[in-house]
Amino acid sequence: MPELPEVETVRTGLAPAMEGSVILKADINRPDLRWPFPERMAARLEGQRVLRLRRRSKYILADLESGESLLVHLGMSGRMVVSGDPLGRFHHEHPAALKHDHVVLHLSNGARVTFNDPRRFGAMDLLETAQAEAHPLLASIGPEPLGNGFSGDYLAGILKAKRSPIKSALLDQRVVAGLGNIYVCETLYRARISPARRCDRIATTRLAALVPVIRDVLTEAIAAGGSTLKDFRRADGELGYFQHVFDVYDREGQPCRTEGCHAHVQRIVQSGRSSFYCPTCQR
Repeated sequence: MPELPEVETVRTGLAPAMEGSVILKADINRPDLRWPFPERMAARLEGQRVLRLRRRSKYILADLESGESLLVHLGMSGRMVVSGDPLGRFHHEHPAALKHDHVVLHLSNGARVTFNDPRRFGAMDLLETAQAEAHPLLASIGPEPLGNGFSGDYLAGILKAKRSPIKSALLDQRVVAGLGNIYVCETLYRARISPARRCDRIATTRLAALVPVIRDVLTEAIAAGGSTLKDFRRADGELGYFQHVFDVYDREGQPCRTEGCHAHVQRIVQSGRSSFYCPTCQR
């Protein structure tokens, strides 16, 4: 599932084509994805100018002139791809329709945004912009890791009270928004903390020190266009590249990248998810 860097990469790629443009036509090619689409979805989108695109955790929100926002979640295999931008920022002509093109937005600048999702685990909804934070999918999400509300004091305070493994705690979207399996593994490697360590048994200073590490990992991943393992594509259809510099994720059995360490990356399963780590460097 795309994590914060992948979703931010998609948002950044969509913004030049969508912001300021009017949705002339919305093709809704099925009644649902993971959940049913909202009532009169096409009619509520058509004729609306997109004021801005923003991201909340792993969700993209397109704020419309009507006072509503289109909420998008990519799910496991969803892609939002731009084609036919007359301003020359995208180099793909409008492709022939594909089987899993479930929603297609035709924009006033000539661009087309296509939501393709073979596994249909994605989602779209329309909600009042002013009440977005109260939406059931957003209401319980924690602070953005790249925002001012995410601090060492906050993170240490909330984690120190938990008896769960640090890996599980950081994956909890109520603790911090947008982190997923890939970037938690990479963060804990850089912080030299075992994914199996209980939060309440980690020093407060080490917990607080996770904040700049998390920010560095996410910033580097965004700069690389995210990570493409299976389905993820940027809005221009290209791949992300951060997977080429993973330190531990998906590197089971390979040498640790720390200079002087002779251990090999190991994998354990925590709550049904694979955790990759160095047994020597991470304690």
